[in-house]
Amino acid sequence: MQFLSYLVNGISLGSIYAVIALGYTMVYGIARMLNFAHGDVIMVGGYVAFVMMTSLGLPALAAICAAVVVCTLLGVAIERVAYKPLREAPSLAVLITAIGMSYLLQNLALLIWGSAPKSFTSVVSIEPLRLFGGQLVVTGETLVTIVTSAVIMVALTLFVNKTKVGHAMQAVSEDKGAAQLMGINVNATISLTFAIGSALAAVAGVLLCSAYPTLMPTTGAMPGIKAFVAAVFGGIGSIPGAMLGGVLLGIIESLSKAYISSQMADAIVFGVLIIVLLVRPAGILGKQTREKV
Repeated sequence: MQFLSYLVNGISLGSIYAVIALGYTMVYGIARMLNFAHGDVIMVGGYVAFVMMTSLGLPALAAICAAVVVCTLLGVAIERVAYKPLREAPSLAVLITAIGMSYLLQNLALLIWGSAPKSFTSVVSIEPLRLFGGQLVVTGETLVTIVTSAVIMVALTLFVNKTKVGHAMQAVSEDKGAAQLMGINVNATISLTFAIGSALAAVAGVLLCSAYPTLMPTTGAMPGIKAFVAAVFGGIGSIPGAMLGGVLLGIIESLSKAYISSQMADAIVFGVLIIVLLVRPAGILGKQTREKV
């Protein structure tokens, strides 16, 4: 029964990683950019929801909507200011800019909200699910997180594969120049991708802070890195791969903390990533691509 409890906790944590990883994989899959400020957008979403609920007294749903709106606008602004001018620049320049934007967001949060941890009130009011005569308890946060991540994955998959905008995103991903010649607005498509990714970051921030109710300027740093690992693990650029990678990563981390060592859990996670990439460099569900010369 303890194993089942650890497994459920791992799936819950992995579902949060999956939502964050979906944002990474959307941006990389379409724009071919690694947005390392994504984890800090999660933190901003958590703070916005916190302020809306504590200072303004808004209900949880309204606070979540406000966080999504603010993070969506922030994501578009980051793309326009930091990434758009570097679209044709070497990838190293984009990477350095992303790291700089990450530290900028962290320090702005430090100036606005201070360094003291905030106690986040969960947005979930569902009663825990008790199974096997109460021996296994599944919290409301766990249920909502798992269902939310599954719904988001299915919705994103349908959006990308079935809608005209989704087809435009795929075209931009394949060849920006050819897509522009076909009449696709490349700038608007990339901005929309960042908007979707940042909206997902807001949802992930609220879910993360509800499950682990401590909020500080560095809240999104490590989950952001682990979600990036999950995206690479599952196959960056693949929506189902991001989901699979996130869930597997959460399970590995949870079981490692329970049965091996809580101090070694992160090392085990990154070690598994290295092994997977040695066997499948493109990730579990990633597609092997050949460079044309």
